Amino acid sequence: MKAPISEILLAGPRGFCAGVERAIDIVELALSVCKPPVYVRREIVHNRLVVETLRQQGAIFVDELDEVPDDATVIFSAHGISPEVREEGARRGLRVIDATCPLVTKVHLEAIRYAREDYSIVLIGHEDHDEVIGTLGEAPDRIFVIAAVDKVATLEVPNPEKVAYLTQTTLSVDDTRDVIEALRRRFPKIVGPSRNDICYATQNRQAAVKRLANDVDLLLVIGSANSSNAIRLVEVARTAGTHAHLINDVGDIRPEWLATARRVGITAGASTPEILVTQTVEALRGQGVAVREVHVVEEDVRFALPQELARMAEERGMTLPARTAMRQTI
Repeated sequence: MKAPISEILLAGPRGFCAGVERAIDIVELALSVCKPPVYVRREIVHNRLVVETLRQQGAIFVDELDEVPDDATVIFSAHGISPEVREEGARRGLRVIDATCPLVTKVHLEAIRYAREDYSIVLIGHEDHDEVIGTLGEAPDRIFVIAAVDKVATLEVPNPEKVAYLTQTTLSVDDTRDVIEALRRRFPKIVGPSRNDICYATQNRQAAVKRLANDVDLLLVIGSANSSNAIRLVEVARTAGTHAHLINDVGDIRPEWLATARRVGITAGASTPEILVTQTVEALRGQGVAVREVHVVEEDVRFALPQELARMAEERGMTLPARTAMRQTI
């Protein structure tokens, strides 16, 4: 893969966020402390390599709970689930481990609170995304999903005086700002969460792309086609006027992209393992090509593991590996 590349710039931060690390840890630990088989509903995170690696370790991925035998162990993905799915698991006596990202859980709790207070809830996000589907399930009769500013004008709610908004966590402040401003103009009394629902990792990775955009001829975003945050990184770069492409791995790179690229930027979505970044760098790195990291912020967020996983380990007379302690600071 020959190209006149003189420098490769790596965005920082990139790749795994705390919620993804936690979810992967949960599956790996469940495979070690629970009696097989261990099922996972939906992709634990949106990355093919991660899913395939966990499948090779013994995890069985299913689309719905009706594919899981009664009394089996099942893990819910990081994107969150609706109460209906949770209730089905309880009714059937499934041993459930919830790997929902704590930041997504926060949005669910806010939806429940607003619904109880008789608000109409505008959820800013993509209606076909797993996270939005799960949040919508908390109050389907009260939640209205919109993704763009032009939908605000036609939005009809029972009581314009009692409207609240929430956002999909994988959208950034920039992604939601225009929609929120339009909602405030349409519904002057609208209320929102006391703290931003925006995922810190989403914001940081987009900030890193903005920092790189003007310094590279081409930006490669490594991530799966169904990864909302990875797709958005491509859009952010293109908005800045930079040629950018989403690739699943190094095999997706086209020679014509590199024909005139002297400086190439590389980043990765929040579900993308670092090994794919390393492989991409090695494929592009020729003799004399410099590799430089460009950091906009350092991340040190960690989320606690679910208590039910510790209980399952205790039932079998086992303790979770010491390496999990470093992930329990939040």
